[in-house]
This record gives sequence, structure tokens and C-alpha cells, in this order.
Amino acid sequence: MSRKPRAVLWDMDGTLVNTEPYWMAVETELVESYGGTWTHDDALKLIGSNLLESGRVLQQAGVDREPAEIVDLLTDRVAELLRTQGVPFRPGARELLADLRAEGIPTALVTMSLRRMALDVVAQIDFTAFDLVVAGDDVERGKPFPDPYLTAAASLGIDIADAVVIEDSPTGVTSGVASGAVTLGVPHIVSLDGFGADELWPTLEGRTAADVIDLHTRLAKEGAR
Repeated sequence: MSRKPRAVLWDMDGTLVNTEPYWMAVETELVESYGGTWTHDDALKLIGSNLLESGRVLQQAGVDREPAEIVDLLTDRVAELLRTQGVPFRPGARELLADLRAEGIPTALVTMSLRRMALDVVAQIDFTAFDLVVAGDDVERGKPFPDPYLTAAASLGIDIADAVVIEDSPTGVTSGVASGAVTLGVPHIVSLDGFGADELWPTLEGRTAADVIDLHTRLAKEGAR
């Protein structure tokens, strides 16, 4: 018997939309403007991280601003790139999201980006994509702590064990697993091997709501995790 999840909880950057190159470019631009050096490896370490923590790392790299101010600068610049260059959806993500909605499965966006950026991305989707948005400035402890996903489940009025989390980063997968949700990893820029995802898919392209329901049916059984 299939066990339809009571919600699917989506990460945003790198999972729903391919904004990571924007973030990396903006981080490099900011650090170099203060005479510092920011490498690709430095940028990789911040993928999926809490933005204030990222701000502290950039401050240590030479950006002479307070972490919260750094976050605002990064967010404003990435938002400008999204407006001028468009929102690049990850392969299959928009289609899977639409199919989940058609199937009547609630969805939430759970991101460490600021709420204003998350809402800008959501506004560019041409259908009602999410029942809820939980952003980085909505929780005290961000990913890799379970709090963002637990907050989403509580707001939706569901048990987190009845949800599926979709993530692309080690930090996000760690958060999803710690929350108790069935956690699907879809690696993008960095490997997810060894971070505890219940299943890894190389891409969302060609995937449907039926695939997510099957995933939940197989992995949410008592004692299966």
C-alpha cells in the first residue's frame, strides 16, 4: 500500500533553482573588493550554510563589515542577478513541483536564504508552488540543525516523519536526516556520499509525484530507517 507523504519540503538554492553560481560570483566580488582572496574551494564550503555564519566567514576573509551587513549585501546582489538574468530552475525541479501540487501533496520551501529573496524566487513561479516558506531569518538555528524542517512540519501541522525532504548539499541533508524526515539527496555541485541521505537521485529530471510517493512508501515504514 502506498504511503503518500503529507508534505514535501524543498531546499531552494541548488535544489529548486541553480543560484549557487550567483552566490559564488558575488562572494568572490565582495571579498576581492576588500583586497582579499576567495577561491572556489572557499565557496564550496559555504553551500547550504546559515547566512550569518557565511557572513562571519567572509568577514574573516577580509570583508570589513558586520556579518548581518554582509548578508544583506550578498542578498541584494544575488537578487539583482536573479532579476536581470532570470531564475535558473534545476532540471526537472519545476515539473516535479507542479506534479506534486497536482497530486494534492502540500509543499514547503525551506531555505537558508533570507525570506525576501525566497519570496522573490517564489513570485517567479507561474503557479501556486508552496503552502509555506521557512527562510533563514525565520529560525534561530539554521541548517545543519533540524530546526528549519521541524519548523516547517509544525507550521503545516504534520509529523516530520510523514514528510520528504529534498536537498542538494551536505549541510541540508544533515538537517533533513536530523529532523527525522525521509531525506532525498540530489547532488549538484558537491558530493552527498556519506551524509546519511535515505536515497540519492542523480537528477530530478523525469521524476514525478509517483516516484516521491514510492520513495516515501519504501522508506517511511516503521523500522525501515
